[in-house]
Amino acid sequence: MEVAKSDKAPKADKVAEAEVPEQYGDVVSRLEETVGRLESGNLSLEDSLKAFEEGIRLVRRGEKLLTEAEQRIEQLLLDEEGNDVVAPLSVAARPAAPAPAAPRAPAPRPPPEDDVPF
Repeated sequence: MEVAKSDKAPKADKVAEAEVPEQYGDVVSRLEETVGRLESGNLSLEDSLKAFEEGIRLVRRGEKLLTEAEQRIEQLLLDEEGNDVVAPLSVAARPAAPAPAAPRAPAPRPPPEDDVPF
C-alpha cells in the first residue's frame, strides 16, 4: 500500500514566493500587516508560523530591493572611466544619529525675601 505524497507544501511555498510584492513600499506595507497579525495574538500556532515565514520572505525581498537600489546608485555615480564621482552610498557606514537631548529641569528659584516659611 503506497501513501500518496502531498505536493501542497512545496506548491504553497511557490505560491507565497510568487505573491511577494515587487515594489519596496508594497513589501514594507505587507510586512507591517504581517507583523500586526502576529502581534495581535489571535493566530493559531500554525498560522503564526506561516505568518512568520511570510515575514521572513518579505524581509529578504526588501533587503534584496535595497541592495539592488544601492548598486544602481553606485553605478550612476561612476564617470565614463569608471571612477567614483562621489562616495558610494553605504547605509552601514553612516554614523548613528545622536540621541535627542533630555529636557533640562528648570533651575530652582530662590524664595522671595518677603516669603517667611513660619
